[in-house]
Amino acid sequence: MEKDQVIITGIINGNEKILTRFYDENIRYIQGYVLRNHGKPEDVEDVFQDALMVLYQKLNSGIFELTGSIRTYFYGICKNIWRNQLRRKPIFTDGKHMLEETTYDSLLADIENQEREQFYKKYFQQLSTDNKQLLYLFFEGKSMKEIAQITGYSEIYTRKKKFLAKKKLLEMMEQDPLYNELRAVS
Repeated sequence: MEKDQVIITGIINGNEKILTRFYDENIRYIQGYVLRNHGKPEDVEDVFQDALMVLYQKLNSGIFELTGSIRTYFYGICKNIWRNQLRRKPIFTDGKHMLEETTYDSLLADIENQEREQFYKKYFQQLSTDNKQLLYLFFEGKSMKEIAQITGYSEIYTRKKKFLAKKKLLEMMEQDPLYNELRAVS
């Protein structure tokens, strides 16, 4: 958090050295996101600059409260800006024909679902091997009786263990500031 405060102060004061370092440390993440989601290299710079202006305005508003890292917050701003640009920006299939509006909505939904899936997988992988196996079997549609037979637990214990595994997964995800952003999008 101390590093974040240095960055915040540098952005507010327009410290070129800090702004350059912030750019260098974050541009590749923004670039990866924009390019993966139907953007062009020139879009990356625009999104970054627009997000930096939004961040600057929020920092100067006096009501800004940072609950996570400045980097995560900035990344969220960039993603929101890019989504908004995708909503307004025509996408051409062959240089002549525009996609229909429903295709835009579908494209944005696909991006948002992909983000949720990546977020979920990140925390799913942090579960114990037993919890991952149990939840995987559950998500495959296996009954509690089948899962109990596979894992060697009683059916009652299997239910309890599944509940605790889901609870653990949710607790880990809720600690990430990105969780609320992804919930708000759905």
